[in-house]
Amino acid sequence: MTEGPLSSIDGVAFVERIAGPAADPAAPPCLLVEVPHGADLRAHYDALRARMIGALPDDLHVFFHVNTDVGAWAYGRRVAERVVAADPRRSALLVRCLIPRTFVDANRLEDAKDSLARTGLTAGVAPYVRDPADVALLLALHRSYVALVERAYERVCGAGGFALSPHTYGPRTMGIAQIDDDIVHALRKAHEPEAWASWPVRPEVDILTRTTEGARHAPEGMVERLTDAYRAIGICAVESVTYQLSPVTQSWRYVMRYPERVLCLEVRRDLLVAEYTPFDEMRALPHAADRVAGPLVDAIDEWLARVAR
Repeated sequence: MTEGPLSSIDGVAFVERIAGPAADPAAPPCLLVEVPHGADLRAHYDALRARMIGALPDDLHVFFHVNTDVGAWAYGRRVAERVVAADPRRSALLVRCLIPRTFVDANRLEDAKDSLARTGLTAGVAPYVRDPADVALLLALHRSYVALVERAYERVCGAGGFALSPHTYGPRTMGIAQIDDDIVHALRKAHEPEAWASWPVRPEVDILTRTTEGARHAPEGMVERLTDAYRAIGICAVESVTYQLSPVTQSWRYVMRYPERVLCLEVRRDLLVAEYTPFDEMRALPHAADRVAGPLVDAIDEWLARVAR
């Protein structure tokens, strides 16, 4: 097991430990909640943009707001709180990435290319970032985050615990062919009322367990439990309909490294906010985050009780 404390890194990650009153401070946490797209506030975007010196597309903050995982941190943290509350001996480790994926995606391999847009995934370093100093800065931040998260997964999953990687996505799949210097214009066109109405509606919850070849990588019985539990509260959950597990993502590495101990999922953002306003900052409503968290809490609590260390 990796020794030494895991601490927040300015501009890279916020690290938090939630512990029950009877938790052993020396024991590894039983749960990791890692939010690789946790930079969802305009302040996160502005802080990194201010450090960059090269030219970027005008109004790039529009892409940031459309493409950031609003609410992932809110419901992920709520899962951790409630899993710990269910057993006072438990503790949870939380890692929230603070690097906006508008510039570099912390859930991609650093050399993932912009051609990924055709598969629905964004690249590592965004293709409109060209200044060598900016690229070097972004890669340094990316590597710092990945190194931290490697330790977090080893600390928790390597010791027999469970990891949740919560994500959110927009309510419709837009037909944008590629992400390039024209991305803001393309997004504005895609959100015009007639165009918006034509895009397919995404599932409310998509549990990401399948590879493109159809192989499933999931904790035994958890997908079925989750789909049933979400249905019971009026939320439709599906399995790997919108996205599949991809080897260009960091999540793929952890799912493969720690079999049946890692779960990734997408929740539609409009389930979490008061009003879906894609070009502006949005915040998750506490009661909405708690509603989404409920089935995950029950499933993880059952897993931990069954696979107790």
